[in-house]
Amino acid sequence: MGPQKNRHYILVLPSMFTTGNLFCGFFAIINSFSHQFERASFAILLAGLFDVLDGRVARITKSQSKFGIEYDSIADVVSFGLAPAVMTYVWVLEPFGRLGWAGSFFFAACGALRLARFNTISEELPKSYFLGLPIPAAANMVAATFLAHKELQFPYIEAVMMVLMFALGSLMVSTVRFRSFKDFDLRHPRSFIYLVAVVCVFVAFAWKYEVALAVLIGLYIAWGPIREMLSKVKATALGKKANQTKEEL
Repeated sequence: MGPQKNRHYILVLPSMFTTGNLFCGFFAIINSFSHQFERASFAILLAGLFDVLDGRVARITKSQSKFGIEYDSIADVVSFGLAPAVMTYVWVLEPFGRLGWAGSFFFAACGALRLARFNTISEELPKSYFLGLPIPAAANMVAATFLAHKELQFPYIEAVMMVLMFALGSLMVSTVRFRSFKDFDLRHPRSFIYLVAVVCVFVAFAWKYEVALAVLIGLYIAWGPIREMLSKVKATALGKKANQTKEEL
């Protein structure tokens, strides 16, 4: 009986972090209705941390389960789908009327579709990348954009956010590959340039963390489509070179 009880306790551990994720999403929605957008943004970012921890804890304690996967997806829909969609609508998209809530709904719906697809085909994909933009990255981009705007006051922020919601939603349901970093090993020898990059990141955060966060997430999101285009250009160039070689022979 002892080991079995202990096993049931271990299964609760990752779900506690998932519940923290869900709470942050709910907290963000409530604060959005109160126009406390800074609190909502930080809550979405904190939900991202809980989302990372629940998976890590489940793997470390070997307590991954079907229940945990389903619970995590439900929490993600709330925290990374509904919360940023509601926050953005109340913040800047409400004056657009139907187009405003359509943009917010598009983001939330694409996030839910992305999660459903991930749960269906995750076992078939390599662990090194995600198919489509991960919904936490999309949500964190929305939160980070608000924090950066609070610091820099971007012009035409309403139009920027409208475009961003449709762009992020489209990337989530796309077939563009995004690096997962699940296979990144800190123990593996790295070039000196990696340490320099880490130092630069710390300096940027020390200067203006709100701007640095938005830039880092934006670079991660932008690199996915850019890498896909570069890969296609490279494949086309190699194909032409192969055809030329055949003709010469």
